[in-house]
Amino acid sequence: MKEYEKLSPEERTALHDNFLQDPDSFYRKAEEDQMKKNLQQDYKQRFLTMTRLMKINLMFSKAKISHTKFPSNTNY
Repeated sequence: MKEYEKLSPEERTALHDNFLQDPDSFYRKAEEDQMKKNLQQDYKQRFLTMTRLMKINLMFSKAKISHTKFPSNTNY
């Protein structure tokens, strides 16, 4: 599929009409395109992505959520 900006007005209208008729097919196509792009990555890039995700997961697992009440200030 071409870039949306490069489409003619007629093509944009047709694309919009197709999306209104079957929006799930657009999401499936985007998902397939993302999977194809990811499969083209080499092992080093996959490794770096996985380690980045593992670091984020570790950061979130160690995070503490604390709650403090704000002082009620009624003197506005």
